[in-house]
Formats: sequence, structure tokens, C-alpha cells
Amino acid sequence: MSETRWEHFAHEADMGVRGFGESKAAAFEQAALAMAAVITDLEKLKPHEVIDINCEAPDDELLFVDWLNALVYEMSTRHMLFSRFEVYIEGQKLTGKAWGEKVDVVRHQPAVEVKGATYTGLKVSQDRAGNWLAQCVVDV
Repeated sequence: MSETRWEHFAHEADMGVRGFGESKAAAFEQAALAMAAVITDLEKLKPHEVIDINCEAPDDELLFVDWLNALVYEMSTRHMLFSRFEVYIEGQKLTGKAWGEKVDVVRHQPAVEVKGATYTGLKVSQDRAGNWLAQCVVDV
């Protein structure tokens, strides 16, 4: 039986993010939650505004890094934090949505700023039971 969840893993001065799901898209969504949870407590976020995100890459690993980096870009340029994600993957094209709100430093108390997803610890794979894993280290 599969479990959709996320977790962090330690990596020197940075932080690893890992998503698990019954589909590649679900694993990408869970890893995005893990990345958001590096910054703030997800319970403090209200998913008021939705942002569309589109990515395309030649393989699953690069698509995953592009997805996370697109989220980092949107957080930085829109001064937002996200707490809900929806991902659809067809071939090597990703169509996604991220729900969140403008940063409120007092309420959100951001711990760090994620600067980007890296290729360190990068892995997107499916196990024999059909469950997916998506992971990498994010630079904080």
C-alpha cells in the first residue's frame, strides 16, 4: 500500500526535500509541500491565491528541479508562500497550480529563504509496487 507524504532529510548547511506518492505527480506535489515546510509552518498559510506553473524538461529529474525552481521563482517575485499544489504530468510537460498568499512576516515567521533546487541528491523513481519518490536538496 502506498502512502502520500513528504519529509525532510539533512544535508550539511542545506535541506533535502522528499515527496512520496502513488503517481509521479503526487510525489512532485508532496516534495513541493516539503520545500514550503522548510520555510514556514504550513498550518499558518492560507491558500487564497492560485498561480499557474508550466515546465518542460527532457527527463523526470530535470522536470522535478524545474518544478521546484519555478515555485522558488514565483515565491520570490510575487512575495508569496504556497501551501497547496496540484501537478499534472504528460510526457515531459508539467502543468501545475500553487495556492498561497502574500508573505506576512509576523504570522508566517519564515525560518529561511529557499534559493533554489539543486541536483544534489536528485532522484525521481518508481519502486516495484508502483509508488513514486521525488527528492533533491534545496539551497537555503
